[in-house]
Amino acid sequence: MAKWRLSAIQLTSTPEPELNLAQVQHYLQQLAQQFGNGLPHLVALPECFAVFGGGDGLQLQHQAPLGLGVIQQRCAALAQQFGVYLLAGSLPTSSPQPDRFYASSILFAPDGSIVADYQKMHLFDVEVSDGTRSYRESASTCPGQKISLATLGELKLGLSVCYDVRFPALMQAMATQGMNVLTVPSAFTRVTGAAHWHTLLKARAIENQCFVLAPDQTGIHANGRETYGHSLIIDPWGTVLADAGTEPGWISAEIDLTDCARLRQKMPVAHHNRFNSELKP
Repeated sequence: MAKWRLSAIQLTSTPEPELNLAQVQHYLQQLAQQFGNGLPHLVALPECFAVFGGGDGLQLQHQAPLGLGVIQQRCAALAQQFGVYLLAGSLPTSSPQPDRFYASSILFAPDGSIVADYQKMHLFDVEVSDGTRSYRESASTCPGQKISLATLGELKLGLSVCYDVRFPALMQAMATQGMNVLTVPSAFTRVTGAAHWHTLLKARAIENQCFVLAPDQTGIHANGRETYGHSLIIDPWGTVLADAGTEPGWISAEIDLTDCARLRQKMPVAHHNRFNSELKP
């Protein structure tokens, strides 16, 4: 089916998984009441939606192998309860290193099964002029090694997480495989978000001629970290279809995937890309 509903849930997540999952369930209930069971529905949650603001040690405590653990089981149950594809933006899954976890984005089908998973590839080791100042994600997070593209009929879903958005080669690699919807679950800082969030996401939509679904964390969290909000849904022309502002809640938009094919026919950017064809060493 070419027509889908895309929704993003925006949270101010806490260190308590039960509180966060209760919020997710509350917003999923609102979406179900608003839109019913018409179009196939993809709902995306932000990065660290289930555990946030309690330090990396807390993430380690809640890690579990892929497909196991309370958080993943609850997400599977919620997808099944509401009959949606649920993208668990990122949650901690076990890695080969006992002192580090993967930041995994996991896509659950309406029957509760796992359709695809992706481990955040680019880690946020930077200095930012905010209250936290120094971010060293690699101290506790193990970088992923694979590209993940999920096929849901006509919808070809590319998975990424937050800082990945600054590395367009990842998205371009998925676009060459047919990606027409890109997900970017995030916990963008207030400072970097104000400077770059809209620009980066619109650029990824425009250059890959795809829809972008980007749920973000928002507000001030338990550890004092400030996140930007403004979860976005963007079309392949770079038009913002929905912007969540700075309060917790949700946004939603109906999309038609033929918009991507139509634009790619009129402006065949991928075909014109000489670096990928003529100039690649």
